[in-house]
Amino acid sequence: MLIAKDLTKSYPTPRGLLPILSGISLTLNRGDAVAITGPSGSGKSTLLYILGALEPPSSGIVTLDGANPFELGESAQAAFRNRHIGFVFQDHSLLPQCSVLENVLAPTLAAPRRDAQPADDENRARELLAQVGLGDRLEHRPAELSGGEKQRAAVARALILNPSVLLCDEPTGNLDRTSAAAVAGLLLDLHTARNTILITVTHNAALAERFSTQYEMDGGKLR
Repeated sequence: MLIAKDLTKSYPTPRGLLPILSGISLTLNRGDAVAITGPSGSGKSTLLYILGALEPPSSGIVTLDGANPFELGESAQAAFRNRHIGFVFQDHSLLPQCSVLENVLAPTLAAPRRDAQPADDENRARELLAQVGLGDRLEHRPAELSGGEKQRAAVARALILNPSVLLCDEPTGNLDRTSAAAVAGLLLDLHTARNTILITVTHNAALAERFSTQYEMDGGKLR
């Protein structure tokens, strides 16, 4: 369960504090899929980064399955984030020098698990890449992939450690309509199959409409 309670976020400016988020509360369970829309600068991505333990709130609490990542030290917080939260950004952020398979395996190198062997991780990566339609592109570099293929590889990478939460920031923003629809369907299908909490920030109304729950960010609040 992901719980956010009374979250606020402000940034200092020469003219004083600039409020971005104001008293946001949210409770999500495994299997929930949420789309958040709203104009640029409304705080959508800021909320996503706080929920993903990438950025602390100014006030309020975030817990995932009872644990507050912001109470952890820096290295423990990074390990928590890597193990429990998957990210898909508008820019796929694949490592250009690595193959598709190596990119998907990257999170396992940052946080090796006692209960898994390298061969287990590789088998799971191969399975995920097959599920996203890249089973025949394992040794290709990102430069050899289309935009949609790069984003599908990013989805596989986000899921390699079976995270509880999958956070997506404009995951179809750089894609054409056909590729965007394919990536959206893939995200929702894999979310259902793996019973994750899925939160997607998007300007794409067609994508948002595919989610069972929709919010709009307005005035620093979810409506």
